[in-house]
Amino acid sequence: MNNLFGFAAILTATLAGIGQAQSLPPIRQLGPVTSVSKEPLGAVTTVRQLPDGRVLVNDIIGRRVVMFDSTLSSVVVVADTTSATANAYGTRPGGLIAYRGDSSLFVDPASLSMLLIDPAGKIVRVMSAPRAEDVGFLIGGPFGTAGFDPQGRLIYRAPPRFVFAAPLSTGNGMPQLPTPPDSAAIVRFDLATRKLDTVTWFKTPKFNLNVSRAPDGTMRILPIVNPLPQADDWALLPDGTIAIVRGRDYHIDFVGPQGVTSAPKIPFEWERLTDEAKVAFVDSVKTAFEKARASGQLGLFGGGAPGNVRVTTGGPPVAGAPGGLPRSDSARVGSQSPAAAGAASTQFPPLSFVSPSELPDYKPAFIPGSTRVDTDGNLWIRTSHNLNARSVYDIVNSKGVLIDRVQLPQNRTIAGFGPNGIVYLAVRDGTTAHLEKARVK
Repeated sequence: MNNLFGFAAILTATLAGIGQAQSLPPIRQLGPVTSVSKEPLGAVTTVRQLPDGRVLVNDIIGRRVVMFDSTLSSVVVVADTTSATANAYGTRPGGLIAYRGDSSLFVDPASLSMLLIDPAGKIVRVMSAPRAEDVGFLIGGPFGTAGFDPQGRLIYRAPPRFVFAAPLSTGNGMPQLPTPPDSAAIVRFDLATRKLDTVTWFKTPKFNLNVSRAPDGTMRILPIVNPLPQADDWALLPDGTIAIVRGRDYHIDFVGPQGVTSAPKIPFEWERLTDEAKVAFVDSVKTAFEKARASGQLGLFGGGAPGNVRVTTGGPPVAGAPGGLPRSDSARVGSQSPAAAGAASTQFPPLSFVSPSELPDYKPAFIPGSTRVDTDGNLWIRTSHNLNARSVYDIVNSKGVLIDRVQLPQNRTIAGFGPNGIVYLAVRDGTTAHLEKARVK
């Protein structure tokens, strides 16, 4: 699962830029950078600014939660994995979620717990996480940013329901795998009553699985990746409304107490892909992926082998394993599978890609996991426009109307927002990263 962060970055960087339609707002540059951190970080996934200007940062590769002052010049460790602190981060990537008032929750998938962090940056309480199979989807990134609605209920994407029958049916000595689901639920969880209910559904990237036999006789299951998935994205607005960004025609459905409200299509200049362009795109993604793997850049996003699985045919399904793989002492699940969140491996095996003919005829407007929400309730959607190797974000208001388009400096993505037009940027510096604080205008 961790490598989904890296793979999404590679896909975004590979998407070529296109022209502008006259009906679209002009692309402008982000405002000036006002502060730069000197503390080296592994990979920044979530930033939360507190009312006094201090900033909590989740560093999933450094396995730390740190707190910067308002100028990003000094840093205090809130949780890490060293023996010098009792506030262990855990062995797997965790999630940072804004909680009541100025407090925050750190989700530790390894221990199935949530650490309550007070406004001073102290861990004051340990809480039970939601269902065991759900915790890996609370780390953010490609699964969307979990959060609390005004009633105090946790909103997040649930894992797909994908189970094998036991025993596995076989053909020619190989397991016959069901088709993975292409949708997922957004759920609502009450921490007090432990009640969970489904709010809505959205379309997720479709993928298939390739089954082969390893030299030791075990089965290897690897995903066949579509580098241009046509899928939806989602985000939680400050008032508790859930925004579903539809990938098929690029509009937003708002899910609230009064039901679903559909906004008009967002203006976008779609780029048609010829057969030659599809071949070139798949080749470019393969090349970018292999370069990232050879240079060690994939380590920025957690490392681990995608879907590297040992399979046996006995026993009940394992909760949280990809597809509910049968329980076995020999089961080994790598990190690419969403439900196997954070499982690690020392190698990253080759990925298989779909045939170029299976790519869509038009580039999708965005890659899933690209949407952020600022403190005013505007959605920032990182589009497939990548002009001069720099990301372009569509800014869409809470009515679903495109109001602005902003281009970021190179090698930067949005990690979070503060009030009064403050934005935090995660900056990639080769094999490390740092944080920048900037003005939206």
